[in-house]
Amino acid sequence: MLSTRFVNGAPNWVDVGTADIGGATSFYGALFGWEFRSAGPQAGGYGFFQLGDRIAAGAMQTTPEQGPPSWTVYFQSPDADATVKAVEQAGGSVPVAPVDVMGQGRSAILADDKGVSFGIWQPAARKGLDVVNDPGSLCWVELYTPDIARAAAFYDAVFGWETSAMPFPGSTYTCVNPAGTDENAMFGGLVPPADDPTEAESGPYWLPYFEVEDTDAVVAKARELGGGVRMPATDAAGVGRMAKLVDPYGARFAVIKSVPQEN
Repeated sequence: MLSTRFVNGAPNWVDVGTADIGGATSFYGALFGWEFRSAGPQAGGYGFFQLGDRIAAGAMQTTPEQGPPSWTVYFQSPDADATVKAVEQAGGSVPVAPVDVMGQGRSAILADDKGVSFGIWQPAARKGLDVVNDPGSLCWVELYTPDIARAAAFYDAVFGWETSAMPFPGSTYTCVNPAGTDENAMFGGLVPPADDPTEAESGPYWLPYFEVEDTDAVVAKARELGGGVRMPATDAAGVGRMAKLVDPYGARFAVIKSVPQEN
């Protein structure tokens, strides 16, 4: 599971680029109880979604030239420049080269060999998110990609990820954890779109999951607020009750009421 004791290769940040920061603030505030706080005039409009005094996500207004509204998942890198080289050697690309962020860390936006965007964050003063796994915070990530073996090889070359197979009715789910850890450190999965009817028509991308207290209530609230439902609330045995949503501006995300896991 995710932890704020971040390790290399694990998710340590998530943010949304949106066509309307005011509208997104209202939507996610009502949905998750987030409050938006600007990072200051020097941050170019970037800000934080907070649960109380804890940062749960980042947000910024983007232009059509920067791509459609979307969520970006960031993974911890001990050396952003070295990670960029590893991405290039593995056949990926670098849409946004590493940049220092006001002493907080070093960030870049990269793309895997299928063109799927993701971020990296090399911590300095800011280690990562302040809260994960609690209601209203990031708890899981999934990569939808048509070639699981190829994706696993790419991210292993870049981050050293380890994969394991989890049997599901009619299929197998590929779980991911950082190098040198065990199943308790699993943070996400690799999923072929063909295995999920809601993803069959979409290209490859990273999907963040946020923990909630009541999946059905969040789905109803999202509709009320002008969002869309890509997959209605659905039970997954031993995992939880989940749904896939889209905000009013087109950014895709998922929510889940997780089944408590035994320690």
